[in-house]
Amino acid sequence: MKNTCLLSEDSKNYLCCFYQTLDEMIQSMTTVGLNQSISHNFAVQMVPHCRAAVQMSNNVLRYTENPAIRQTAQRLMEEQTQAIDQMEAVLPACGQLTNAQMDLRLYQRRMDLIYREMFARMGAALESNRLGIVFAQQLLPHCQGAIRMAENALKYDVSTELVPILRSIAAQQRRRTAQLRALLNRTGCQGR
Repeated sequence: MKNTCLLSEDSKNYLCCFYQTLDEMIQSMTTVGLNQSISHNFAVQMVPHCRAAVQMSNNVLRYTENPAIRQTAQRLMEEQTQAIDQMEAVLPACGQLTNAQMDLRLYQRRMDLIYREMFARMGAALESNRLGIVFAQQLLPHCQGAIRMAENALKYDVSTELVPILRSIAAQQRRRTAQLRALLNRTGCQGR
C-alpha cells in the first residue's frame, strides 16, 4: 500500500524555503547592532521581521492557487514593504532618542521572550501538502509576535516619528491575526 501522507515535491520545496527564511530572520533579528535607543533597536530588529513576511508571501504564491491565501500573501507583501520603508525613513530620528539602561534591559528582555516564542511556534507549524494552511499556521505566530513587539516598544519612551508606525503595526497585525484565525477555523485547522 502506498503512503498517501508523503510530502509532495512542491511541499518539500516550500518548506525548505520557509525554513531558510525563518533561519535568516532569526539570525538577522538576534545579531543586529543595538544601541542605547529603544526606537532604533525596534526598527533595526523589525525590518528583518518584515522582510521575512515578504519572503514567506513570495514563497507561498509560487505554490498555491487558493484565492484567500493569495490575497492574504499579496496584501501582506504590500503592508510589510510599506512598513520597511517607513522604519528605514525614521531610523535616523530614532537613533537620536536614548533610553535609560534599566529601560533598555527591560525592553530587550521582553523582546527576547517574544522572539523565542515566535520563532519556536513558527518552526513548529504543521508540515503537510495543504500549503495554504501551512502558510497560515506559520504566519499566525509571526503576526502575533509583531503585535507584542510593537506593544512592548510603546511601554517606553520612543521617538515621536516611530509611535504611529508602532500603532499601525499593532492594528494591521491584529486584523491579520483575526483573518488567519477565521481561515484556519473554516478549514478545521486550529491555530493559536
